[in-house]
This record gives sequence, C-alpha cells and structure tokens, in this order.
Amino acid sequence: MQKLFSIKNLFSSQEKKRLVSNFFSLSILQVANYLFPLITLPYLVRVLGPSQYGLVAFAQAFIGYFQILTNYGFNLSATREISINRENPEKVSEIFSSVITIQILLAILSFIMMALVVFSFAKFRDDWLLYFLTFGLVLGNVLFPVWFFQGIERMKYITLLNVLARFIFTIAIFVFIREESDYIYVPLINSVGLVLSGIIGLWIIFNRLGVKFIMPDVNSIKYHLNEGWHIFIGTVGISFYKNNSVLILGLFADSTIVGYFYISKKIIDILNQIAGLISQTFFPYINRLINQNYNLAIVYLKKIGLIIFLYTLVFGLLLLFLSPVIIKIISGHYYNESILSLKLMAFVPMFIGINVPAVHILLSKGFGKEFSNTVLIGAFLDLILNFSLVPFLSFLGSCISVIVVELFVTLYLYFKVLKLKSC
Repeated sequence: MQKLFSIKNLFSSQEKKRLVSNFFSLSILQVANYLFPLITLPYLVRVLGPSQYGLVAFAQAFIGYFQILTNYGFNLSATREISINRENPEKVSEIFSSVITIQILLAILSFIMMALVVFSFAKFRDDWLLYFLTFGLVLGNVLFPVWFFQGIERMKYITLLNVLARFIFTIAIFVFIREESDYIYVPLINSVGLVLSGIIGLWIIFNRLGVKFIMPDVNSIKYHLNEGWHIFIGTVGISFYKNNSVLILGLFADSTIVGYFYISKKIIDILNQIAGLISQTFFPYINRLINQNYNLAIVYLKKIGLIIFLYTLVFGLLLLFLSPVIIKIISGHYYNESILSLKLMAFVPMFIGINVPAVHILLSKGFGKEFSNTVLIGAFLDLILNFSLVPFLSFLGSCISVIVVELFVTLYLYFKVLKLKSC
C-alpha cells in the first residue's frame, strides 16, 4: 500500500507542492523565531536585570490584550475567507479592505482604552511612556496582515518580512541597550521593526499581488465581524490564560519576581511556536480538505498530532532535567525561581501542541462557537486560579494556573470533538 506521506505522493499535486513550500517557508521563520530571541534574551536579562526585564514583560502582557482585540479572530476567519475566494480577485480585494478597515477602527479604540487605563492607575501612570511605546506592537500587527498571506498561501512573504523585523530588532538591541535605564528602548525597537515590515507587506499586497482597496459598506463590515466573532471570543479567552499569569503576578509581586517567572515562560513560549508553525501551515489546506474528504483529513490530523506529541515529549524531558543549565545559559545566573518555574511548566508545550488537531476539526467544520466556549471556560478558570493562588504562592501560583488551564482546555476540546462525532 502506498503511504500517504511517501515522496511520490507528497509531490503528486500542485496543492501538496504548495504545502511543502509553505512548510519550509514557515520553518525558516520559526528558526528565526528561535534564533533571534535566543540571541537577545540572555543579553537583555543580563543588561536589564530581572527587575527591568520584568517591567518590560508586564507592559507586553498588558498591551497583548489590545493586540488580541485588533486581531479579532481574523487570523483564522479572514484566512478562511481569503483561502476560499483566492481565485476571485475582486472578492479578495473586498475581504481585505473590509478586514483591514475593521482592524484600523479597533486599533483607534484600543489606543483610547489603553490611554484611559494608563492615566487612571498609578501603577501604570508612573511608566506611561513604556506602555505607549509598547502599543506600537498593536500598530505593527494591524499593518502586517498575516491572515492575508496565509489565506493565499504565500508564506514566503510572512517569512521574509518577519525575519526582517526580527533582524532589525536584534541588531538594534545590541546597539542601543547598554544599561538598565535603556529598558525603555526595548518596546520602541520592537515596534519600529514590526511597523516597517508591515509597511513593506502592504506595498507587496497592493503593488505585487494586485489587491485594491475598496471602501467597504456596512453590510460587509457586519459580515466579517460576525464571521470572526466566535473565534475572537475564543482568542480573547486564550489571551486571558496566556497573559494573565504575567499580568496578575505583576499586580501582586514586584517586577523582579515577574522577571524570574517570565524568563521561564519566554522559553516555553518559544517552544510553543513550533506547534504554531504546523498549525498555520496546514490550516488552509485542512479547511478545504475536511469538507471534501473528512476521513483523509482525519488521517492527516492524526499524523500531525503524533509528530507534535513526540517532539514536545522530548523537549519536555530536556526542560525537566536540564533546567538549571538552561537558565544559567539564558540569564547568567542560577535563579532558583526561574529554574523551578521551568521544571513545573516543562510539559506545557505538549498540552498546547496536541490540541491542534481538535482545533482544526472544530473550526473547519464550522463549530467556532464550541471552540470559543471552551477557551472562555479556560479563561474564567485561569482568572479564578490566578487570583486564588498568586497572592499566597507568588510565581508558583502562576505556574500551577498555566499547567491546569492548558491541560483542561486540551482535554475539553477533544471532549467537544468526540461529542460532535457521536451526534
């Protein structure tokens, strides 16, 4: 019997050739996503120290909520719309124009909300410039429509522009960050790189890909808001239980403790990007295949799930047993808080990664509501755990919250999939 993933079968169609091209493009991107942070993270921790590094991390966690608001689930809903209509240039232009308009309006709303929070509370007001500069990440995300390039399956553009942004950020970090007081330049440098890549991305869309901006009407705006709603709600939930651990810890502990915890969480986040690579590569393809040949799509997803399980298991064991060495290499010190955090969260990438097949099934089959409900429950659970544990256990409470919530969400997503299958 011919194997599904034999070389001959893999290149038997233009569709699968595109998949391979996209995978390698995103693989290069993920290598860059690993390499550049691994270069800058040890330097930033050493130069800024855990306290100032923790302050920067707290600002990024806060602004992360506004990034989620402006993304509004378009990374999946708009990707799906572009993917389905990519052979219709006029429709593609209409989708692009509507979505980017919504994102700009949401960015304006986000800026107003951010300013109100910053100037209303002393904890934020004392470092207002840090938050305003970090807000540049929101602008950069809006300007760079990753969802569009994913939808037309031109991942090479995502790779080139993201690598450019990270390259600018990395070089600038070593040039301008020389002492603790330079922490204020970290979000500025990050924002400039992202905004620049976004501007280039828009130039490519309008001048190389022939997309035209068409002033959207009210019905088009409403349609895309409705399409992205359940995914947006789900993404808000995900954002809550991914950012809450840093944000709530920062409310009850000083920035030094936040820094210790964030060093470990940053390592975990970097590992989580591999699952993101696999998910982004296959989502447009699975989205079409699952409605054409459900059984074949499930075969693909099982193989994807197995690959994710195996590599996250290996990484988890390495983090568990080599955490002191890893923290020493990253920070230059044996920070006990960071070592313990890394040990506790060693298998979190596994919990997150193996839910990729379940998420694809739910979203591709139109069960976005079930997906969003699941992560919303996870978000509420995360809030309860963080506010219950962090005041008494500090960063240990943050670690426990991350572990319990990620495991719960993955198990509940598969429960939803099995329940739908039995109907």
